[in-house]
Amino acid sequence: MTKKKRTQAYTEEFRREAVLRAEQPGNTNKSAAEELGISAQQIYNWRRQFNRLSDKQFNTVQGVEYSQHESEELRRLKRDLHCPLPLK
Repeated sequence: MTKKKRTQAYTEEFRREAVLRAEQPGNTNKSAAEELGISAQQIYNWRRQFNRLSDKQFNTVQGVEYSQHESEELRRLKRDLHCPLPLK
């Protein structure tokens, strides 16, 4: 009988921090993973999971939860404020 490899469970906070660290300028999944002692593939998987989650789970702004649609609209509006259309 073969032994099943036991994987370590990471907290949501740790997973979020790993993804955020990898997204910082000058960092990669590999460099963040080496700092944290995990695999780069794990950070990639967590990022993909966070992006897939629907509605309110990971869509918070200053502690207020928004639906995925609301979050996308907020991002669009913020982008529009920073890049206004040229006047004619």
